[in-house]
Amino acid sequence: MFLATIPWATVGIKAAQLILSLSILVILHEFGHYITAKIFKCRVEKFYLFFDAWFSIVKKKVGETEYGIGWIPLGGYVKITGMIDESMDKEQMKLPPQPYEFRSKPAWQRLIIMLAGITMNILLGFTIYSMMLWHWGDTYTPAQKLPYGIYADSLAQKVGLQSGDIITAIDGKPTTRFEEIPLDILLNNVKTITVNRGGNAVNISLPSDLASQVINKKLHFLTATDIRIPIQTLDSIVDTSAAKKAGFLKNDLVIGVNNQPVKFWDEFSSAIKSNINKPVAVQVLRNQKDTVILNVTVPESGTIGVSYSTKDLDKIIPTDTIRYSFFGAIPAGISKGCGTLVSYVRQLRILFGGKINVAQNVGGPVSIANLFPAMWDWQSFWSLTAFLSMMLAIMNLLPIPGLDGGHALFCIYEIITRRKPSDKFMEYAQVAGMIILFGLMIFAFGNDIFKLFKK
Repeated sequence: MFLATIPWATVGIKAAQLILSLSILVILHEFGHYITAKIFKCRVEKFYLFFDAWFSIVKKKVGETEYGIGWIPLGGYVKITGMIDESMDKEQMKLPPQPYEFRSKPAWQRLIIMLAGITMNILLGFTIYSMMLWHWGDTYTPAQKLPYGIYADSLAQKVGLQSGDIITAIDGKPTTRFEEIPLDILLNNVKTITVNRGGNAVNISLPSDLASQVINKKLHFLTATDIRIPIQTLDSIVDTSAAKKAGFLKNDLVIGVNNQPVKFWDEFSSAIKSNINKPVAVQVLRNQKDTVILNVTVPESGTIGVSYSTKDLDKIIPTDTIRYSFFGAIPAGISKGCGTLVSYVRQLRILFGGKINVAQNVGGPVSIANLFPAMWDWQSFWSLTAFLSMMLAIMNLLPIPGLDGGHALFCIYEIITRRKPSDKFMEYAQVAGMIILFGLMIFAFGNDIFKLFKK
């Protein structure tokens, strides 16, 4: 029954986007290690996209290096001779060091090799953002130009916001882009927001635990879609829905619920949700002239199965677009990439700051795949790939043995103290790091599976 409810076409599109994105990220990350190892005359035995435990999909040896594609799409690797890594090649380490081995190189060279993958991910993020700005420009919704303000859900109303408010300042700083407001509030410990309410400036104090409430309880708070939209004609009716049974038709215009007029989509949605398992009378305007009353019983889901037309939203919600020349897009892309890095570090700070339930909020490949849209969209694909590239760089920088950051930490220790950790110590550290990483991976997979069956 569970498998039958999965939209396999959507799953396939999301999975394809994830695999392509990961392939780009992994190849360039590992190429960073590969090319710097070659520059410092290290022997590279393997260069693999994905892991090849027991067997590989394809492989070919060129010179001293075997290039291949593994069957486990969770990453990739380069095997550099004389380096204690996930291959745990103890036999090689028992032999006397050779000039072409990683362990024979000065600590500063080994540090560059280990940081090269992270550097490639950051450069890739900068490049993608720059090219996106050059090709598509930077389109955003001006926060202070929303004609109908915001839609305030239950949590937003609880902190003092009202539907129709226009957010004009955050901690005294004027707002510019509506899309940046939710993340800014949650990440930067915002204390006060100022809104324009009916022409009057109103200051609203936010609770200090707002971020933890939203994340821990999976609450909805001012997402980028929470712009108030006036009622539009219905665009589609779900075939098996309560609305279909009640006689709703495409192009109907909802004008009231239980004899109460509704002008905005959030008013209609709230009226429906407040009548779960109850009959309601919905007034619609049909063919732009006939008023029809449709009686529908609201199901447990709180939705009746209708969606509105979005074809004229660009006329309702104003947007501004900044256009860039090729050379102008480069510094703008770097700036956007740096902003992404800072934002992600702040998200990690909140996640591990003690106020967030980490167990509930850690996800694996399924969670990442769900970030991609159900339909293939190149702009969304490249935007998410750039973000994942920055995320991969930060995660790999963590000082955990087995990650690039762990190897780099030992190199920095050696440079400062002029004492090299023993090979035996490095072996133990690598084993400990791999246990930690595999444990986190299993936990993330388990969380993904639990969430799937919980739905």
